[in-house]
Amino acid sequence: MKIYEDFNEFEPIAHAVVTIGTFDGVHLGHRKILNRVRILADKAQGETVLITFWPHPRMVLRPDDHNIKLLSTFEEKKRLLQAFGVDHLISIPFTKAFSETTSEEFIHHILIDKINTKTLVIGYDHKFGKGREGGFEHLQANQETYGFELEEIPREDIDSIGISSTKIRKALEAGDITTANSFLGRPYEITGTVVTGKQIGRAMGFPTANIAVADPNKLIPKDGAYVITALVDGKPVRGMLNIGQRPTLSGDTKTIEAHLFDFTGTIYGQELRVSFLEFLRPERKFSGLEELKAQLALDKENAIRFFDGE
Repeated sequence: MKIYEDFNEFEPIAHAVVTIGTFDGVHLGHRKILNRVRILADKAQGETVLITFWPHPRMVLRPDDHNIKLLSTFEEKKRLLQAFGVDHLISIPFTKAFSETTSEEFIHHILIDKINTKTLVIGYDHKFGKGREGGFEHLQANQETYGFELEEIPREDIDSIGISSTKIRKALEAGDITTANSFLGRPYEITGTVVTGKQIGRAMGFPTANIAVADPNKLIPKDGAYVITALVDGKPVRGMLNIGQRPTLSGDTKTIEAHLFDFTGTIYGQELRVSFLEFLRPERKFSGLEELKAQLALDKENAIRFFDGE
């Protein structure tokens, strides 16, 4: 996949089959669109082009809304789209100035002049341009003028699977990992750097990797204990993870701590990619370290039972 963080670097291709969107999470609803784009490109012996925006438009248009959380960072989105076989990813820097671009300017300057679009595929509710003025109806009415084929993924195709980024966010915020993963079509992931902690877990026989997630807009699931796998040196390692403020230890900041099974290496400073598989229990305050240690042993037992399919 070729990646362009400045669309002026893109050189027009012979037969571009294009789609547009934020594609946050690259969930199963998005994949319906991507599948169709791939089919049309292969049929025409063309190439797929995905236009996205970063930062997320809502973060620019609503700068005071700090509740906006994303399912995927830009790096995660790139990896997911590459795995899905997108040929060209154009990331347009979304600024206040760019938000003033009209739909006509976007169509003529980018879709036609810059990309030489031959086919455009969009979801049924996709809008673009200043004030979200552009949409399927406008494109369809002017299709002959624009000179490219147009296809809309019908509402019934998307609604039939009942998936949206909003529903996935709500599931993760409720700790409903099963629903979130089923909508994503894969385990939800976070990526962060392993930093030094207070090593209290190590003293209890449960050493943890403390994970610092760099992007403050990345959605962190509900506080509690989870079954996970973590990618270490390119290999998945089983484990469990806790998110929360560690009330038993009188903690006052949220931490993300992973205990990896059958692993004894040192990974400070390394980047860890964690996949959430199952919610074990909510966070709670225990009477002391002995009760906490007993609960961690039970959590590990339940996690191993999950992996063993019991």
